[in-house]
Amino acid sequence: MLLIFSPRFAEHTPPPGHPERPERAGVFARVADEFRAAGGTVVEPAPAAVADLARIHRAAHIDQIAGTAGRAAMLDPDTFTSPASYEIARLAAGAAIDAARHAWRTGEPALALVRPPGHHAEPDRVMGFCLFNNIAIAAAALRADGVERVAIVDIDVHHGNGTQVAFYDDPAVLFISSHQFPYYPGSGAADETGEGPGRGFTVNVPLSAGATDADYRAAYESLVVPALDRFRPQILLVSAGFDAHQRDPLAGMRMTASGYATVIGLIRAAAGRHAGGRLALVTEGGYDLAALRECLDAAIGVLD
Repeated sequence: MLLIFSPRFAEHTPPPGHPERPERAGVFARVADEFRAAGGTVVEPAPAAVADLARIHRAAHIDQIAGTAGRAAMLDPDTFTSPASYEIARLAAGAAIDAARHAWRTGEPALALVRPPGHHAEPDRVMGFCLFNNIAIAAAALRADGVERVAIVDIDVHHGNGTQVAFYDDPAVLFISSHQFPYYPGSGAADETGEGPGRGFTVNVPLSAGATDADYRAAYESLVVPALDRFRPQILLVSAGFDAHQRDPLAGMRMTASGYATVIGLIRAAAGRHAGGRLALVTEGGYDLAALRECLDAAIGVLD
């Protein structure tokens, strides 16, 4: 597998005490260093071009984030920039594109260790720590490259509202999200299934607080895997949030690193059946540093 990371991800610095803190990039750096020391390949990403961002985000949204370059700003009660954030957010989106294209071209899995996360960012709105929607931008780049069927599976504890909005009427992108419900951001009910030609190509799997590894496995085996088998994607992308872990401070689930390994293993098996092994993961949430490390190690154990 390929791992994509830059130490520059530590340069996005929300205010002190913010959960999406630079220390998360320190976890990514240690994972990358150990992966490299064990003989793995780690590469630095290229920043996404404005044209890449514009496949998902409206010009006014891009201009808003670009306008914060060189200064700190509060864009909503949860979402902040620091002087380097616009540049680092473009780097995160670029890493997602690089991971997706590597998986598409080689059939090897790729993991992009990025921050800020992306799946809450809507075409015209920052939200939930997210500036640009990294996974959606990567999926749109693949579609622009000519890939006909892209699946996105969001394993973060929060619903990927921004990704859902981006592809809600698009039958070429299957979006699946498992998440604590009802919970932030409030979307992701089971009856949200897409609209127009995209009806049936959004699959929400709302789970109650306290869900365990066994609950997640049952949901993936009964709902997520069958949806992937029906769609037969040519590549799978994963919004890899690890905040359903039982120690995460921002949610109420009881997942463990072993449970995450099981879920990722089921997704990887589907990629093997339908997509020639083409699978790319892009990090989202995960705010207990030790749990984040455990989950990343578990994911790499499944992928490598």
